[in-house]
Amino acid sequence: MDRILTRFRKVDDLLFYRINGSKQLYRSFFGYVTHLGGARFTVASVLILFFLTQYHPQMKRTVMAAMITLCISHIIMTFIKKLVKRIRPYLTLPNAMVHGYEFKDHSFPSGHSTAIFSITIPFMIQYPSTMLILFPLSWLVGYSRVVLGVHYPSDVVAGAFLAFSTTLMVLLFIR
Repeated sequence: MDRILTRFRKVDDLLFYRINGSKQLYRSFFGYVTHLGGARFTVASVLILFFLTQYHPQMKRTVMAAMITLCISHIIMTFIKKLVKRIRPYLTLPNAMVHGYEFKDHSFPSGHSTAIFSITIPFMIQYPSTMLILFPLSWLVGYSRVVLGVHYPSDVVAGAFLAFSTTLMVLLFIR
């Protein structure tokens, strides 16, 4: 089991170094994209959609699923961060570049990835054609977290998986 875990960490580190950005234009673009997974944007988005969908019951159900998923997934994410206590890559990996705010909390799973996937997955499930826009957008937010040096790739994947599994649970209960 230790060999598997060691190998996984090496692959995760290697992917981190390949994605972690050094070019200014690259960092600037992802510096803006990353905010789409932040609390202000995700909470504001679902609140605005909530008020805009007053007369569209099916859309309202999807927005409610996104709101509930966002709340529940973040409670779970906070618990996991405190349990796992994974140190952020810029604090542990030599030559890792961090751009922007240097977080002091734990890395696993990515909160921004969890948030953006929590609000987009309900729409991708209910309206599959939105996947053409929402999945790449969500993926870019997760990718930005690695570019900016604040998360490992596995943190992003874990955040997306947490959002997906939470969405499925929420959708089962709000029929």
